[in-house]
Amino acid sequence: MKHDIPHDLDVATAKKVTDRAFAAYAAEYPDYKPTLAWANDRKADISFSAKGIKLSGAMHISEKLITMELDVPFLLRVFQGKAISVIEREVKVWIAKAKRGEL
Repeated sequence: MKHDIPHDLDVATAKKVTDRAFAAYAAEYPDYKPTLAWANDRKADISFSAKGIKLSGAMHISEKLITMELDVPFLLRVFQGKAISVIEREVKVWIAKAKRGEL
């Protein structure tokens, strides 16, 4: 699964937005054991646990997009839409905060 979230921030700020959004997601959904670890300035490895199954993927930062890629097993695809909407909501909240200088 791949999902793009557009932004108009510089790359460093988009990375901070990603950090804050992921931290907010982790605080709201600790049972999914979300992790985010930056491999470099533009790519972070991510993982979640759902129904005893570990999901892994990545977040990529580019000049115009924050892209989430996640390998979702067939049995968990019913949760895919919910996960995408929650993560996208958090990223958009933090993009708006960054634009207001609240980051």
